[in-house]
Amino acid sequence: MRPTFMGLETARRGMFTQQSALYITGHNISNANTPGFSRQRVNFQPTIPYPGNGINRPYMPGQMGTGVEAGSIQRIRDSFIDARYRSESNQLGYYGARSDALTRMEDVMNEPTSEGLSAAMDNFWNSLQTLGTNPNESGARESVLAQGNAMADTFNYLSTTLNSIRDDLKQSISVNVDKINTLAYQINEINKQISQVEPHGDLPNDLYDERDRLVDELSQLVNIKVTNQQSGGIPSPIAEGTYKIEILDHSGKSLGTLVDKNTIGGEPNKISYKMNNDGYVESLSIGNGSPVKVEDFSKGALRSDIEAYGYVDKSGNQVGTYPDMVDQLDKLAFALIKEYNHVHRSGIDLDGNSGKNFFQDLSSYKGAAGKISVALTNPNEIAASLNGKGNGDNAYKLAEVLRKDLSEFEAQIKDSSGNLINLKDFAQNDLKMSGNIKSFYGGLITSLGVKTREANTLTNNTLTLLDSVDRQRQSVSGVSLDEEMSNLIRFQHAYNASARNITVLDEMLDKIINGMGTVGR
Repeated sequence: MRPTFMGLETARRGMFTQQSALYITGHNISNANTPGFSRQRVNFQPTIPYPGNGINRPYMPGQMGTGVEAGSIQRIRDSFIDARYRSESNQLGYYGARSDALTRMEDVMNEPTSEGLSAAMDNFWNSLQTLGTNPNESGARESVLAQGNAMADTFNYLSTTLNSIRDDLKQSISVNVDKINTLAYQINEINKQISQVEPHGDLPNDLYDERDRLVDELSQLVNIKVTNQQSGGIPSPIAEGTYKIEILDHSGKSLGTLVDKNTIGGEPNKISYKMNNDGYVESLSIGNGSPVKVEDFSKGALRSDIEAYGYVDKSGNQVGTYPDMVDQLDKLAFALIKEYNHVHRSGIDLDGNSGKNFFQDLSSYKGAAGKISVALTNPNEIAASLNGKGNGDNAYKLAEVLRKDLSEFEAQIKDSSGNLINLKDFAQNDLKMSGNIKSFYGGLITSLGVKTREANTLTNNTLTLLDSVDRQRQSVSGVSLDEEMSNLIRFQHAYNASARNITVLDEMLDKIINGMGTVGR
């Protein structure tokens, strides 16, 4: 038969278990707005029934239940949704950083506006046209000098500002690398704490949440793979263990491990990068692993910043969004200086002199956009005429420098060996320029606009996908106050019912103890 006092123990277990559920519900409500928090639940399970197996068990028609207990306190999480979220977060990190870099470049180029380089070249061309009509007019000559200086200043501004932003990108790369290493250290420390708790059968749910929040943050910077590893001892069957975090290439192959169970006793592996003598990122390394080329890294904000700043590709070329634009502007300024000076030297100024350069001459195209400047200070020295003073024929030829095809350039320059070569051949073959000065620049701006719009579109599309995945994750792991309030009422009623059960059993025991055997007294 069932022991007399068993009912009290059964009701007590019911009270305590429902009380635990109420506490966990309160914990969920308290953390409803905590970033990265996953709702938790008490997994109820029946206690061992009575009687147990054995040769001395009493005869009974069947086993009777002995109540309920809290088997475990589990956080609600879907690892598949987490993996999808981190994949989209990685894409957003890449395209978002790329969009920011290109948008900043567009803002600097400031096209099409009255303050951009295209307008400066147009103003310079217009002033030369006016000079051709009025070659002896001082106002026309002063306008050419002023517009020439304005165009040179615009070249200088673009070069200086783009290089300044490139310096910012270099700093951003350093900050992101430090951030990756800091996150790896924090995750490794949490792994260490989890490995100390799980072997005792406990589930450190809040540590799991904090670790996942850090992993989400890490996924924005580099493409990662997360693998669960058993922490040792005798953990709960639903324990999540420690994390092994690997950085992946574009094909999903591991480039190296940041954190795993082997780093728990020490420091995580750190990511680092190497610059070449020209200041381009040459490679990256993970721990003591072999250097990895930038192109082998998958998406993420770190790779995007490196692509914008400049790196050495697998072919040994130095490439990058910002250095490429500065390089194109250098080519543009160099070709303009050389051909314009060539035409200017063939003309005659107001004093009948010739052979002077309008712009300061340069020996190399490297840095030309930042160095271009007007050599003349006296408007009378502008060689606007041909074959005698008074005509403006050369002013028209000077204006045509901005419009004529590069294949028609007549200037000669010295190559690296000191030999004279044709500027048109150097521009077309070595500098890979085509069209005319104006159209070449227009092509740069068009290409920049296309790349920026593409990056913005991909950023918005990825953000939409990430929001969708996040909503799915919140529907699984997020705290619903309506649901928690419902649980409060449910667990409260169960607690009250167990308490009432104890009251009933107390009345029954009181009847047995104090009420039986008193008949006839």
